[in-house]
Amino acid sequence: MDFKYIFFDLDGTLTDPGPGITNSVMYALDKFGIHDKRENLYRFIGPPLVDSFIEFYGFSEEDSRKAVGYYREYFADKGLYENRVYDGIPQVLEKLLKSGLHLLVATSKPAYFANKILSHFCIDGFFDYVSGADLDGNKNAKSDIIKEALEVSRAPLEQVLMIGDRRHDIEGAKANNVMSAGVLYGYGDRPELEAAGADFIIETVEDILRFAIG
Repeated sequence: MDFKYIFFDLDGTLTDPGPGITNSVMYALDKFGIHDKRENLYRFIGPPLVDSFIEFYGFSEEDSRKAVGYYREYFADKGLYENRVYDGIPQVLEKLLKSGLHLLVATSKPAYFANKILSHFCIDGFFDYVSGADLDGNKNAKSDIIKEALEVSRAPLEQVLMIGDRRHDIEGAKANNVMSAGVLYGYGDRPELEAAGADFIIETVEDILRFAIG
């Protein structure tokens, strides 16, 4: 494939946000008197938060939006930085740029937070644009976020590869008729990614180069 544009998910693909996200979820759930094991909270990494509180804990939409507000109280102050860039990502991004590819971020995280994270870890300069959710929750579907990245970049569909670690990344790519690759070093697994219809499965950070460049 002759890809010219690579769209990256953020959480679980460029960075490992596990501690920050799960701590933020714990903080939010505690406001509702709910206490759960950390290992049960990793499922929040990737999907839109409003949907996750509804799906995983049976919240009403109103309570879910309250929970997201509580989540952000912790996340904006501490959770944002309880995070790390996956080993090898900066080197891979540099090689992709040197190969003449255009790099964008397409994340379900609000663009405001995504930009702060990328800047904090000094990898913001690799990307032409960051497409993310809005803070009021009106735009958080991955399909809409990828659509925005396509519109901004004006990328031909056949030249785009979306890379992410959860089914939402794959399903969002398919909804926009672009190819997708699922990574196994994040928070999704092979059955989830294959069931969603990933065109490629990437096992390691370094393998991104093989699929993106050939």
